[in-house]
Parts: sequence; C-alpha cells; structure tokens
Amino acid sequence: MAADTTPEPGSGSPRRLGTLALGTLAVTAGRPDRTPDAPLNTPITMAATYVAGGEVEYGRYGNPTWTALEDALGALEGGRCLTFASGLAAVATVLDLVGTDGTVVAPKHAYTGTIMQLADLESRGRMKAHLVDITDTDAVVAACADASLVWLESPTNPALEIADIPTITAAAHEAGAYVVVDNTFATPLLQRPLEDGVDLVVHSATKYLAGHSDVQMGAILTRDDDLYAVLKGRRDLVGAIPGPFEAWLTLRGLRTLHLRVERAQSNAQELVRRLGEHPALSEVRYPGFGGIVSIVLAQGEMAADLLSRKTKIWVHATSLGGVESTLERRRRWKAEAATIPDGLVRLSVGVEDIEDLWDDLRDALDGCVG
Repeated sequence: MAADTTPEPGSGSPRRLGTLALGTLAVTAGRPDRTPDAPLNTPITMAATYVAGGEVEYGRYGNPTWTALEDALGALEGGRCLTFASGLAAVATVLDLVGTDGTVVAPKHAYTGTIMQLADLESRGRMKAHLVDITDTDAVVAACADASLVWLESPTNPALEIADIPTITAAAHEAGAYVVVDNTFATPLLQRPLEDGVDLVVHSATKYLAGHSDVQMGAILTRDDDLYAVLKGRRDLVGAIPGPFEAWLTLRGLRTLHLRVERAQSNAQELVRRLGEHPALSEVRYPGFGGIVSIVLAQGEMAADLLSRKTKIWVHATSLGGVESTLERRRRWKAEAATIPDGLVRLSVGVEDIEDLWDDLRDALDGCVG
C-alpha cells in the first residue's frame, strides 16, 4: 500500500498509509480480532510445543505473540517482518545471504556490531568487506559494481551521516546486489526505506521500537516473498528466535513509538539549538531529525570522559532509544572507527523535561571548558 504523504524526515508532518497515520497504525496494528470477550491486547503465548497438524508445529517455527509484533511492525515499515533474538542476530542472518567471496559494501562509520561481524567474516575468508564514506555518493556508487550486498545506515552510528538511499539503491540493483538499510535510528516514523526500493530493512528493536531499555530484540523486513522465505528458513534452522515475553514487551513499547519519537526529536532539536553556542564543544552533529545527537568536546578524550561522570539526569550507558536520556564517548570501545573523534559523545535524547535535560547537560559541560 503506497503512502499518501511522504514528508522529509523530521518535517513534523504526519506520515500516512492509506487513510491511517503511522501513529494510529502503531496503536492499532497487530491486535486480536474484535470478538466478544476477546482480549484487547495480544496475550503472551508461552509454548514450545503445539498440537500437530497446524501451521506452527514447534516453538522454533512460530508463536502467536511474535506474529502480532511482526504484523504491527510490518504495517509500519510496509513489508513482511521477521523478529529475532537481538539486533545482531538479525544482522548475522542478512549477512548470511552473501555467498563465499562475495563483497559487502558498508559505511566505515556504522554500528560496531555490524562492523565487527564483517571483520570476523572477512578474517575467516567468508566474504570481503569494502568500507566507504557513505556521504560520498559517487564513490559508493562505484563500489556497488563489485558488491553482492550494500549495507546502509542513514543516519550512521555515531557520526550521523546521511546516505543518498535512492541513488545508491539504483546503482546496487543495476549491479545485481541486494540493499539493506539499518533503520534503527530513524524508525519507520521518520524514514521508510522499502519505499525507496531497498530489499531489506533491519532494526535493533532493543532501541526505539521497544523503547524502555528492558528488551533485546531484532527485526528484518522485506517486500520480497522469496527473500522472506529464505530468511525465515535461516531463523528456523539457526534458532535465533525471540522469547514470547520479549515480543510482548516490544509490542507494548511499539504502541507509544510515535509519542516517544515526537518528544525525543523535539527535545533533541532544542538541545542542538542551545548546544551550538557552548564553548566546551567544537562540533555538534545532528541530521535534522530523530533523537540522536553527537557532540565533540573541544578538549578531547579527557573532557568527554569527565562529561559522562558529571551528569545527574543523563545516564552513562552504551545503548540508546529508551525513554531515558543516555550519553557515551564512543571511542572508549576498541572496535569504534579510528576516524571518530576521541572527544565525540553520542547523546540519546529521551522524553524528560527539556529544561531539566539542558540544565544537567549545561552544568556538566561548563566543567569541561579548558
């Protein structure tokens, strides 16, 4: 079903599918049928074994609670959904599509789990990884010529760079490559890559989709029925399945996705406006939409580490996308790209009161001025 309106990410205009806004779909999709005395919410089905003769047969092949979540997320992204035990399980399943000696083109700045998986596969002779500057569209298009799979993040993690998804997708398809977009940062409320022709969308549902820092979950979405069948077959065989309770929690979190993203984005945009004038910073990175901001401390690594210890509301933590605001110096991880500044701190802006967030962050930054 084609979207009736497609504003630019972060424009503030409601996204719609058919007659319904995406926020309405987040609330209504994946509900049980409206029969008398039916539960309003999909129950948790705790079952490893099913009575034979049906479509499921065994707990590794399906679960009604997964199905409800997959229906809801599929409606939001505009494709068929498969859920996984974690975001990295979803990443690994997609990379498994690449044949021996195939080449994966990916951003040099990307989620470290993805980069580490690519490095591991390359070190074992399983595939080749070609890391690119995703903002150099001409260079990415040229790299597509030898690619089996083109992996995109937009915005990238943590540099917050934007890719020209339609142009790169067209070039990749001309070369016979699949295209996947990790849509974790933008969420389907701000960006729907399947509408740009990409083959696959990946989410760490641990982040914005679940939204409360209490679930690990991954998802893959596609409009290609053949790809869906292959990926489901891999999930069935490998067993990287979500737990029913985790699926239920993710679905419950999804119901407020539009409210949380709207508030986080509003807070982030106001913080960016204020941060631009703070003397402790040499750079503020923000793609114009979403709830992730990256700042670079002028005094480098020590100042960035000091900032993470000084805040009282902002929590020093490595994940993101929850209702609470978190921050982290990304280069504390050895796997982070060397081209990420030592003083870069990634901010995941939550839904707290903006004045409280600003006061806490400003006071901590005041102590980082050289």
